[in-house]
Amino acid sequence: MKRHFLISVGILSFLLGSAGAILPLLPTTPFLLLAGYCFAHSSNRFNDWLKKTKLYQIYASDYVETKSIPKHKKWKILISSYILMGISILLAPLQAVKVMLIVLALAITVVLLFVVPNREDHFETKE
Repeated sequence: MKRHFLISVGILSFLLGSAGAILPLLPTTPFLLLAGYCFAHSSNRFNDWLKKTKLYQIYASDYVETKSIPKHKKWKILISSYILMGISILLAPLQAVKVMLIVLALAITVVLLFVVPNREDHFETKE
């Protein structure tokens, strides 16, 4: 029962992550990481399949393999997030939604710049 639940959540997460690669407000990486967790704990076949997908390799493999993200990818993430969040903030009809989007943009910035290590820094400390 647990295995089927995890596979279902993994598939749903992968689909949402796939949609997030196209839709501005749906995050891709967290859904792919959740799919990876679910598949790793339920099905070797699904886990192997996920890791071979181009989407996973682009958005999640760096972090999963090294627990770090290259600095240039962090800046790409931030710039695209700011552009999409800015558009969303301008178009949001409710002030509360605008405030939540600003808080989300700030949280993404803090996590990327201060929590997740740069890949280069990460490997320099291990040598």
